[in-house]
Amino acid sequence: MRHAVRGYGLWQIVVVCSEGVRMILTIYGATIVTLMMLFYAFESRSHWFTLAFAIACLGSAAYGFLAGTWPFGVVESIWSLVALRKWQVVRLR
Repeated sequence: MRHAVRGYGLWQIVVVCSEGVRMILTIYGATIVTLMMLFYAFESRSHWFTLAFAIACLGSAAYGFLAGTWPFGVVESIWSLVALRKWQVVRLR
């Protein structure tokens, strides 16, 4: 009877690393979306929250592209541009 060799083969290492990367990406996505919601909720308090919202939208776009959901990344990039424009207008008032 052959004894099973304990340890990781190359494929198992790739799968384990891939799962770790997915977990980090998931945590990043959840964090950035939470920040987006908070900054959006506080936009009326200061124009700096509008800028923070625009930056968080860029972070969310990065998440979308990294996760392989490019339409989400495109939409979030557009939202970032809209928020930056809003920040410029509100800042000058």
